[in-house]
Amino acid sequence: MKKSPKSNPDDRRDNVDKIQFKINKTIQNYELAEEMIAKTDDEKTKEELKEKNKRRLESLKSMRHEIRDEAIAKEKGYKDRK
Repeated sequence: MKKSPKSNPDDRRDNVDKIQFKINKTIQNYELAEEMIAKTDDEKTKEELKEKNKRRLESLKSMRHEIRDEAIAKEKGYKDRK
């Protein structure tokens, strides 16, 4: 049986660390894809990797915004929760 949301309180203390980990992995994947783009002659693969990297850049923007918000909330002690 699943626990109700009330029995599992929102613990945001490590959100900044989790988001930073995701940012680091996304950057790593972006760089690996760029290396693969440079090495492959397959145009379809190149295009797919370029599209993935385009989405990764958008994700990075969002994650950087989110980490900034979380850092501010953490600084304030998570008092201004919505």
